[in-house]
Amino acid sequence: MKIFIEVPTWLGDAVMTTPAIENIIIKYPQAKMTLFGSFLSTEALKKHPSVEKIFIDDSKKAKIRFLALYKLAQSLGAFDLAFSFRRTLTSRLFLFFVKAKQKFAYKRYDKKQKHQVLRYNDFVNNALKIGSVPSKMKLYYSAKMYKRPTLGINPGASYGSAKRWYPDRFAEVAKALSSDYDIVIFGGPSEVDMAHDIEEVLKKSGEKNVTNIAGKTSVGGLIEHIAGLSLFVTGDSGPMHVAAAYHVPTVSLFGPTKHIETSQWMNKKSRIIRHDIDCAPCMKRTCPIRTHECMKLIEVGEVIAEVKML
Repeated sequence: MKIFIEVPTWLGDAVMTTPAIENIIIKYPQAKMTLFGSFLSTEALKKHPSVEKIFIDDSKKAKIRFLALYKLAQSLGAFDLAFSFRRTLTSRLFLFFVKAKQKFAYKRYDKKQKHQVLRYNDFVNNALKIGSVPSKMKLYYSAKMYKRPTLGINPGASYGSAKRWYPDRFAEVAKALSSDYDIVIFGGPSEVDMAHDIEEVLKKSGEKNVTNIAGKTSVGGLIEHIAGLSLFVTGDSGPMHVAAAYHVPTVSLFGPTKHIETSQWMNKKSRIIRHDIDCAPCMKRTCPIRTHECMKLIEVGEVIAEVKML
């Protein structure tokens, strides 16, 4: 049994497909998977023992994208089943090009507000005519072993600035907890400056147990570092979902996004901080009214209080 799977572009969404993918493998335990998608997402999922091949979607770089996708699809070989966990027109066209006995394109089956993990699993259930229940999210990287209890601070969110809390407040949280934890600051290549600002505040206040790895890790390294944490403070982001997959005690800060749909899935050691205001959740990348009240209302004291509840 050969199965083709196109995974979502964003890290968090890719991690949220893992319960559905696990249910595909439960249905076909001898199957070999070919993964297709962004470098970020395929790197996160490539350690699954059923993954046989990985193909990176670089088609945006091509002069004629549809032609590039056609040629790539034709080079993949034949599959018994093909799934796309994306809803874009480009993905549907690519799936049309893929050689497979059966093809399934992701879609939402109802308008109810529910967690994205459930939506992905509904898609697989509908495709395979099964009644599986999604279990915990799962990644196959090994956790880094830290010498002391370690707090991870993740100030970034690749989707946009509206989801981000403030570097000075992250720094204040880290300072308050630094006597109990070593501090590791996370961030992607575009978040290096933000992480540096937090690092500078901590060092100026005399904290020496601080490591800044923003922009310095591979995808696998990021996952391994997060997996070994004792505590994680983060916005709604891909790393937040990685932490959930490893059941890391987490305080998540939500503003413009729907916590019911993208909160940590099945992590009993997680807490959410959010404030009900008229304009939230707006689901915008940047604050449309420029006040950023949904994140501004979250105070350092609230975060520390939630940490103590874990």
